[in-house]
Amino acid sequence: MKGKVDVLLGAVWGDEGKGKIVDYLTPKYDIVCRFQGGNNAGHTICFNGEKYVLHLIPSGIFNDNCINIIGNGVVIDPIELLKEIKMLENKGIDVKSRLYISKKAHLILPSHKLLDRANEESRGESKIGSTLKGIGPVYTDKVSRNGIRVGDIFGDIKDMVFNLTSIHWSKMTTGFLTSTTASELDHQKENKLFLDACDELKEYNIIDSEYYINQALSESKSILAEGAQGALLDVDFGTYPFVTSSNTTVGGVITGLGVPPQKINKVIGIFKAYTTRVGSGPFPTELGGGTGDKMRNLGQEYGATTGRPRRCGWLDLPLLKYSCMINGITELHMMKLDVLDTFNDIKVCTGYIVNGGDTSQIPYNYDDIVTPIYENFDGWNTQIGDVKSYSDLPKDCKKYIEFIEKYLGVPIKLVSLGPDREATIEKNPQ
Repeated sequence: MKGKVDVLLGAVWGDEGKGKIVDYLTPKYDIVCRFQGGNNAGHTICFNGEKYVLHLIPSGIFNDNCINIIGNGVVIDPIELLKEIKMLENKGIDVKSRLYISKKAHLILPSHKLLDRANEESRGESKIGSTLKGIGPVYTDKVSRNGIRVGDIFGDIKDMVFNLTSIHWSKMTTGFLTSTTASELDHQKENKLFLDACDELKEYNIIDSEYYINQALSESKSILAEGAQGALLDVDFGTYPFVTSSNTTVGGVITGLGVPPQKINKVIGIFKAYTTRVGSGPFPTELGGGTGDKMRNLGQEYGATTGRPRRCGWLDLPLLKYSCMINGITELHMMKLDVLDTFNDIKVCTGYIVNGGDTSQIPYNYDDIVTPIYENFDGWNTQIGDVKSYSDLPKDCKKYIEFIEKYLGVPIKLVSLGPDREATIEKNPQ
């Protein structure tokens, strides 16, 4: 809808395939925006025999007619952003004319990454599963009002970097955090690389993004807000404390772009036909052994950012229903349905036994004893990767999809049957 913001979110724990769907939908939009997270995200896009992995740049960058904005709610490692820009420019993508960066986005310093490692190491066996990209520490500095923002690169940023690095160093060497990594920071070398990258960023479009976006809305432009990670990693509503450091739910769009709530139109939730998770935290439907390994190998479930193997399990509908509730999801897109092609039996979690009692709510306490309650389905045992319309999917496949729709009370409007842009079918194409 013109003059509105559509939102696309990972509905569970991330890695759902948001990059592919943003790329697929981009021709319908004038602007695509990232609104939270940093280069802990990994959005993979495949087309024309090429594979691209984006970490900071919105996934609409491949469309000639689309402006891409990194919003104020994002945290930026300038060194990594420039690597990403150069990768795209080497592929012939005109990044400079299509990419805009908010002055209010916060910058990740080299010492943020070291502090992230120190934090994680200090937890011992209770590690969160951080990507160690400095995301948590930079959001901490943002909230404590010590942060450095993109707009600061046009001022005396060198002294700001020195002062903030000194604060981080103090934390790591005065017993606040116990870590052997503190001695690894070469202030001068690392900070010179950072400052050089900041200087190079001045050549790009640095804007007051909230003004730009709201002006675009007043001109009836269409905007897609691209979420990173997943709703159940939200710092408030996720499986705390095993979460990320930002608001990955729909509320993050309002604060991360500076748009009023009434400008939000539809909310698209992306989920896999099964469930995955990277890092630590509860996962009631997790599968060990042969079935989980098969799911991981068929789905190539390895992190686009870290390369870590993802934990795999059956689809968790109470988890997904919770996400639909807190985000006001208006439509769902199902990813990787083809991964289940060779499973004879498929299970779907419809509730839990938590500490001995039945419930359909997600377990809020990570140390609860949770046993999933399953509904069983027959597999379709045929390859569906080349199917071009919903009506041509196997009967058992459609039965699986329609059960999920009925349980959630939200329509599944798009089904992905493979990583390529073309391996996508719309359930009821307009």
